[in-house]
Amino acid sequence: MSDAPQAHTGVVIPTVDGKPSTSALGRAVVADALRSVAPDWARDADTTTNWRSDYLRHFHRLVEAGLPSREAALAVAADGLTSLRSRMRYRGSPAGAEQPLEEAFDAPAGDPLRTVTVSGQGEVRRDLVVPYRGERLHGAGLDRQLDTWVAGGVIEASCAEAVRTVAANPDWLALDGRPVVVLGAGAEMGPLTALLRWGADVVAVDLPRPAIWQRLLETAHRSGGRLHVPVALSSAEGELHRVAGADLLHDLRRVADWLGDVGGAPVLGNYVYADGPLNVRVAVAVDALTVRLRAARADLALAFLATPTDVFAVPDDAVEESGRRYATAKGVGRLRGPLRVLSGGRLLAPNYPGGRLPGVNDSLVPQQGPNYALAKRLQRWRAAHERAAGATVSLTVAPATRTRSVLKNRLLAAAYAGAHRFGIEIFEPATSNTLMAALLVHDLHVPRPAGTHPWQEEAHAAAHGGLWRGPYAPRSALGIAVLFGIGVARG
Repeated sequence: MSDAPQAHTGVVIPTVDGKPSTSALGRAVVADALRSVAPDWARDADTTTNWRSDYLRHFHRLVEAGLPSREAALAVAADGLTSLRSRMRYRGSPAGAEQPLEEAFDAPAGDPLRTVTVSGQGEVRRDLVVPYRGERLHGAGLDRQLDTWVAGGVIEASCAEAVRTVAANPDWLALDGRPVVVLGAGAEMGPLTALLRWGADVVAVDLPRPAIWQRLLETAHRSGGRLHVPVALSSAEGELHRVAGADLLHDLRRVADWLGDVGGAPVLGNYVYADGPLNVRVAVAVDALTVRLRAARADLALAFLATPTDVFAVPDDAVEESGRRYATAKGVGRLRGPLRVLSGGRLLAPNYPGGRLPGVNDSLVPQQGPNYALAKRLQRWRAAHERAAGATVSLTVAPATRTRSVLKNRLLAAAYAGAHRFGIEIFEPATSNTLMAALLVHDLHVPRPAGTHPWQEEAHAAAHGGLWRGPYAPRSALGIAVLFGIGVARG
């Protein structure tokens, strides 16, 4: 895999033969994560030559290796975190040498950040309302839709129950005393809009780009909440959207110093995303910030959104339901036999062959690539590691959603347009981010039981869109979904 050139400062990918290589990094980190619990698989990862395609097998094994015990899963997470943290580098200037990542917090902090608070002028909403297909679902209407999603295998029953619990406790929504730091405040999947609507305190971190901040400030003014905005101390007075923002990649120390002063019992929410190798860099920057703040703030809670296009162990009843759907599949399922023969078994394969429990759902999408997989797996490892250490952690599997970042990939856009043919529901951003914000509120008020296996923690309240309970292994249906959806996507 040929990696695109990276910027030469901040958190950087380590160089191999003078060039940054996310392929070498990903291969080494996965091998290190597997080494103590599955040494044969670690050696296989070490010697893989085509990481761009072979990563699919190795990321699957990262989950398989942890299934025998909670201790094995936590070892994979801890070793993966240690490897990535020790391998990534920090460079303070284009001419400077690569240094250990921790040096980012010893670098000159530059101009400190101050806080500007924007108090919304809108009404505080004290009820859970979920926008969905032109409607605003609440009360009995929301109950019915949750039932429909559960019956269709779109969300887990525990997800519906968590949403209902929040709806029945509207006083939870404002998160009094729990300011939420939203890293990647402008992200379509982030909870910022919902939290501000509910009257919460939101501490926003995003790049110093006026277009981002103009949109965020307009949202804040319409809401009943309070938006806390980072501004360089020496910034001249002027329009706030032109001076707001902070760069996690290059200013880790400055951001850490600013967030260290957040009052109350804060929540650190990770909603950052970037394309390609930059996604790994910013994910590692956020992880380093998380470690730094957790060491200083024992009361810091963590929040993450897991992508459904990953590998997860799933509940037994999901495997059983998928098997029933495979046996009774209609529509394109009637052509399953000929298609499987013509494709050598690659098309429309069963989601869980062999009936192993717990089943492992592999929804990795090759078009998203190994950098995306590594950045998202890092978040899952951190969530498992910190939860085991006693932190309050909210990690929820979010549904596939029509975000701008996904739809700019033509193949993924086409696959999303054709996904309904296979029982997969693709959500709109406003629906997803409201549901995910409600699940965050739930997790902050109803902590999950301690001592369970990480796979069970990840499966709880998952809103996977149908990928776990559908009849077919997702990659075996991907090409057909693209063919069904390509005309719609073009339109």
